[in-house]
Amino acid sequence: MQNERIIAFVMAGGQGARLQPLTTGRSKPSVPFGSRYRIVDFVLSNLVNSQIQTIYLLVQYKSQSLIEHVRKAWTISPLLQSQFVTVVPPQMMSGEHWFQGTADAINQNINLIEEHRPNLVAVFGADHIYRMDIRQMVEFHKTSRADVTIAALPVPLRDAASFGVIAADAEGRIQAFEEKPANPTPLPSDPTQAFASMGNYIFNAEVLIKALKETQEAGETDFGQHVLPRLLRTHRLFAYDFATNAVPGVQPYETPVYWRDLGTIDAYFEAHRDVLGAEPAFDMFNPDWPIFSSGYQGPVARVLGGEIRNSLLGAATMIHEGAKLTNSIIRRETVIEEDVELEDCIVMDYVRIGRGARLRKVIVDRHNIIEAGDQIGFDAAQDRRRFHVSEGGVTVIPQGRVSYFARDTRGSGRGGYSE
Repeated sequence: MQNERIIAFVMAGGQGARLQPLTTGRSKPSVPFGSRYRIVDFVLSNLVNSQIQTIYLLVQYKSQSLIEHVRKAWTISPLLQSQFVTVVPPQMMSGEHWFQGTADAINQNINLIEEHRPNLVAVFGADHIYRMDIRQMVEFHKTSRADVTIAALPVPLRDAASFGVIAADAEGRIQAFEEKPANPTPLPSDPTQAFASMGNYIFNAEVLIKALKETQEAGETDFGQHVLPRLLRTHRLFAYDFATNAVPGVQPYETPVYWRDLGTIDAYFEAHRDVLGAEPAFDMFNPDWPIFSSGYQGPVARVLGGEIRNSLLGAATMIHEGAKLTNSIIRRETVIEEDVELEDCIVMDYVRIGRGARLRKVIVDRHNIIEAGDQIGFDAAQDRRRFHVSEGGVTVIPQGRVSYFARDTRGSGRGGYSE
């Protein structure tokens, strides 16, 4: 890959309508994940770890939270001009409209491709949790003499109807695209599975530029619906089998092909289960392939007492005497008061949970105060009158409006390190 000039576009403008109310005030890639990350950190870490460090993050809906996060967390090197992560909102170069689709988003920024003159252009989504060595996909692209390579995830045939399916031959050359087919084409090597498109692409730059100009002339806007089907008739398109991707440092107990689309509250909640335990399905600790995020400067968590089982604590959290935490994830600068009980919960930043409160299977978004003695997650009908409850029974408390500096800070430090 040393001789390849690669730039990356990360599609980070997703509304995340099915993740409401977590996306009420932020875009989907900006939604917090785990005890210290945001969803966007995973694709950015994959790119940087793969030595692809010329990265444009295309934003659109409710982007301020994401812009602030990138500004504080993703300064790579001000000395090296080709190494950066920079946010690009709709430029309206070709008309007075926002991004109308994935292809239109790149087309509105085609000047950036022409400016850098890369050999290859990576176009990746920002909505998924996974590790991937993109260099291996690039090598497959070169070896196959492909014009376009699409990352493909093998999924059970019974589940393939929920995806955009790629029909490919034994070498990976794409024969057809099938959008949520009733009878998906199985893999040549395994009749029980099919290739699902991951929405991650590698393009030869010249092919992409020409295709985008043709798409603009035709009034089309989307890669999946327009650009790729047209290119399939005239160019070499290949599917890269994500199952063959070997990331260093992955442990034997981890799910070997881990990729989660956090499209719904229940999927988001279940993905958090995957990072818990002594042998998690997705181990967030991997020094050989780290997930980068903000360089938070606050203190470590403090545990004054209580009982903590199979839980993660973010920096500057405070756990008081008598608290009981089970299978829960607590993000930073959160205070858990005396005798609180949390079971299967995700508590985000700058939250205070009052003395004696009981929460079960609850997501508490940022800047909230849970009143002393409150019980949430035990009576679905009552919870629905107050909050959002998912199909899987997860209660979600929307982002609050409590100012960190204005609230009672007993035991939680003075001021804060918020971002």
